[in-house]
Amino acid sequence: MSPVITNLLLKSLAETLYMLSISAIIAALIGIPLGILLVVTEKNGILSCPVLNKPLAFVINLIRSIPFIILMVAIIPFTRLVAGTSIGTTAAIVPLTIAAIPYTARMVETSIREIPFGLIEAAESMGASPLQIIWKVLIPEALPSIIESLTVVIVSLIGASAMAGTIGGGGLGDLAIRYGYQRFQADVMIATIIVLVIIVQLIQFIGSNLAKKADKR
Repeated sequence: MSPVITNLLLKSLAETLYMLSISAIIAALIGIPLGILLVVTEKNGILSCPVLNKPLAFVINLIRSIPFIILMVAIIPFTRLVAGTSIGTTAAIVPLTIAAIPYTARMVETSIREIPFGLIEAAESMGASPLQIIWKVLIPEALPSIIESLTVVIVSLIGASAMAGTIGGGGLGDLAIRYGYQRFQADVMIATIIVLVIIVQLIQFIGSNLAKKADKR
């Protein structure tokens, strides 16, 4: 590859990492509490509130049912409102985040449900408040599984960020489409695939190791 393409590859890599980091952080900050809320507010939950639980579950399922490519186009007015533009790396973060939040919430919900109910009952019998149960039982016990879930979410975001390149979202996907596909430069396409594979492997390695360290059993 020419130095120009190499520089473009590095620039696209930086854009992809930028999209991933911002969208993953926001998705975790919002999605984790939502996932916990789905569990604790359900019927017979420690903070049972069907009035909140059912609409929340409906909205999450609604967003999750929309394919990402359609979601990107459908929320262009909202993206333009938030980012000031509907094209570019920063603009792509908006649909990426919106798609990742409900996915994260459902993954975290699954992680919380893996906790033996006996632990919750034991904490309740000792007089622990719902908030104490969440902070001292649910989150610590589910932390390894939550980390693994977030790893899956981030890997999924890599694929979505590449898809964002189809509408000028920047990043490695945009590079692969503009140079690898439209200009028939096979070396660019191969280099992009290799970089994406390396990123996924690194994220999976880091996530798996963090989950092992968080597992106190």
